[in-house]
Amino acid sequence: MHLIIRSVFILLMTTISFSQNNQLKDHVLFYSSFDEKLSADVAVGDAEIYTAENYKKASHAKSGLHSADVVLAKNKGITGDALHFKKANTAAIFYKAFKNVGYNSKSWSGTISFWLRLDPNKDLAPGYCDPICITDARYNDAALWVDFTDHDPRKFRFGALGDLEVWNPENKNDEVKWKKRTVTVNLPPFEKEKWTHIAITFSKVNTTTSGLKLYLNGEHRGVIKDVNDPFTWEEEKGKIMLGLGYIGLMDELAVFNKPLNLKEVKTIFELKNGIKTLFK
Repeated sequence: MHLIIRSVFILLMTTISFSQNNQLKDHVLFYSSFDEKLSADVAVGDAEIYTAENYKKASHAKSGLHSADVVLAKNKGITGDALHFKKANTAAIFYKAFKNVGYNSKSWSGTISFWLRLDPNKDLAPGYCDPICITDARYNDAALWVDFTDHDPRKFRFGALGDLEVWNPENKNDEVKWKKRTVTVNLPPFEKEKWTHIAITFSKVNTTTSGLKLYLNGEHRGVIKDVNDPFTWEEEKGKIMLGLGYIGLMDELAVFNKPLNLKEVKTIFELKNGIKTLFK
């Protein structure tokens, strides 16, 4: 009798897990595993990666990876390969955000999920660095990003800065406005030999009830609320910028079209073989 109950329980849990994974799969807009290739495994828009000398010259970017300091590292990923930034990156390396991040000028919601592996206090060059920045312009103008500060020890931040002309029209240093639009983790859990999962969720951006959250390794680490700056984009200029000043490994970049809840973020964090598991 106990064996039957146990078997039914296992079957039930497997069915629930499969159902949840299947539901998450349906919300993936973009996914790059970096396994054997740089083009995205899943993309609603353009799947190709692009390189330019810098972001001022992004309109002349070429398809593919064209920087000696950034390579596809064989068998260095969570599973399979990973993107390796060997030196502080100054080139513009990006995917096109158009359609791939689900931007909506009236109400924009979603999740950005990815993994990093580095010791920020030993591996990074002096100064700030942004592993991910999603914008059509700059980090301080309608942008979502995460960065490592230049502090010692380094802090990790999630920033959501709307239209510059709205939140900071004079473009002056304003600590109060800045802190209101960022989440700071003073002692982040990054390690040289261990992968760290990052998820940023955003809900109803471009409305009066937006909310944004940061998760590290499946744990909620902070929220940005009561900030309703508009994020006005020229959509076709939007970019998923990768590794600005970053030195380390990056893997499993995914964009979902909804803000994942804590349980769903933990599900992604606990996938043994990455996002590709959702599609099996």
